[in-house]
Amino acid sequence: MATRREALQLLGGMAALSGLPGLALAAPSGGERRLVFVFLRGGMDGLSAVPATGDPDYAALRGVLAVNEALRLDATFGLSPYLAEMHKLYGAGELAVLHAVASPYRERSHFDAQNLLENGTAKPFGRESGWLNAALTAGSRAVSQPSGLALGQSIPLVLRGPAHVGSWSPSALPGPDADLLERLAELYRGDALLARSFAAAREAQKMMEGRDAGRGMDGGPPAVVTLAKAAGEILGKRAGPRVASIDFGGWDTHINQVGEYSALTRNLRLLDRSVAALKDALGPAWKHTAVLIVTEFGRTVAPNGSSGTDHGTASAAFVAGGAVRGGRVIADWPGLGARALHEGRDLRPTLDLRALFKAALIAQLGLDEAALEVQVFPGSASVRPLDGLFA
Repeated sequence: MATRREALQLLGGMAALSGLPGLALAAPSGGERRLVFVFLRGGMDGLSAVPATGDPDYAALRGVLAVNEALRLDATFGLSPYLAEMHKLYGAGELAVLHAVASPYRERSHFDAQNLLENGTAKPFGRESGWLNAALTAGSRAVSQPSGLALGQSIPLVLRGPAHVGSWSPSALPGPDADLLERLAELYRGDALLARSFAAAREAQKMMEGRDAGRGMDGGPPAVVTLAKAAGEILGKRAGPRVASIDFGGWDTHINQVGEYSALTRNLRLLDRSVAALKDALGPAWKHTAVLIVTEFGRTVAPNGSSGTDHGTASAAFVAGGAVRGGRVIADWPGLGARALHEGRDLRPTLDLRALFKAALIAQLGLDEAALEVQVFPGSASVRPLDGLFA
């Protein structure tokens, strides 16, 4: 019989594996469709990721930040040369690009903007839970109440709430002894709560069996690529979760955006690698998957005095996956002329991110508009779901 000391030691190690207090991993759900939410925290410069090379004011306004070798999307827009794998997806019809998009937020605080985007209301701290969590139990047409999984050190606000979700993050700790696991299972067999949590943690461990969980911290792929691969491996399993979130920070680029070794260059390359890793790990499940890649706000159109950009308003977003009708840019382009800019400095938003989120939840989770307007995005009746974006 295992002692309580042994139990605590084991649970500490497995907590690092599952990343969730109580070691609970959400129960798997039915259905084939998957939804992945990737949050680029810090405010991605949409005019660097998706340069409007065909806009007559682009080159002059961007100055040293202008992208001269963009990968062509259409007559107006290109893709950063650091997003080559995503450009291939665009060519295959598995990536759509949205531009001049934003949440309802119009100030410039990271903290408030992230909170509003995640809570699903029209104001910061309008709710203590997140819209993706609300979607897991909203409406009568939800697909078997899909389970959710957060990839990272903690569960972000977008997945917090009454719906039960799990989490996973890399750990370099050695795996527990198999015999000890069996003894602990016997120890907890008579306790319904502990037995369920322990079984869930063991299932999480089995899902990641055979991979180096510590990669990204010891010379392997960077953490976000590791998380993307793990998300694909877990969601790709027939009995796995169907909804996941991935946090990717570091997009607040006030200085030195350009250059081979700039933070923005590094992040764009990592985003590109992460999307490719997610697709590869999902395998056949990719054709049923939609990946939403968004940021809380954009950057100023003109560079600042440090060859960077300051907090702005509208940005770009991406939707990837086999469930996406891609190969196109969706934008009601406002232009970059002086009179077109928001407050004389920012790309003006013409598309609400909630229109994207609603369309994804209808297509991937089977929700209806009534549930979206009341439970998921309260007070959003005027925001219509994007039509025709998902297969």
